[in-house]
Amino acid sequence: MTDFPNHNPDLPRCGWVPPDDALYCAYHDEEWGRPLYDSKSLFSKLIQDGQQAGLAWITILRKRDNLLKAYDGFDPDIIAHYTDADRARLLDNPGIIRSRLKINAAITNAQIYVKMRDEEGIDFSKYLWGYVDGKPAQNDWQEFKDAPVETPESNALSKDLKKRGFKFVGPVILYAFMQAVGMVNDHSIDCHVNESCKTTRRV
Repeated sequence: MTDFPNHNPDLPRCGWVPPDDALYCAYHDEEWGRPLYDSKSLFSKLIQDGQQAGLAWITILRKRDNLLKAYDGFDPDIIAHYTDADRARLLDNPGIIRSRLKINAAITNAQIYVKMRDEEGIDFSKYLWGYVDGKPAQNDWQEFKDAPVETPESNALSKDLKKRGFKFVGPVILYAFMQAVGMVNDHSIDCHVNESCKTTRRV
């Protein structure tokens, strides 16, 4: 709790947030649902969400500092050039998700990101945000559980990313990603950050 001195468990939040978990509350209050536009930051979050596959998000959140350190901040320009030695290093790191499939996916996805940018002239942020017409979709759910787990937009984005060769980008993972980076605002209407997420960007 010393890292979150201003944590208030009594604020109204989305139903998926354990009120006594200060780390989870901070993530919900300060990050989740706030529009993110930086291409490399979006790539980083996409890989983090892929790391979650089959796991609870809190597992990734608690390992996130270790993951960022181990993967060079999830910088695609660095990860794209990872070698077999890097794969072995990651597999041997007990502080991260030691999945060969997820490690290989991060490297493959980074290589595709670089190719899209350098060979096709595609801005990753504009590409992603194009699936919601460049601005956050605003939903008004009475409760978070009313939100869908996938949408036509997440299905379309998943289909295109898979066609390009991306891994761990199924429509459910991608909708969770879209929620997290503010492409959709799925905070419940009684949540204390619902309104601010309509206007506040993440840097």
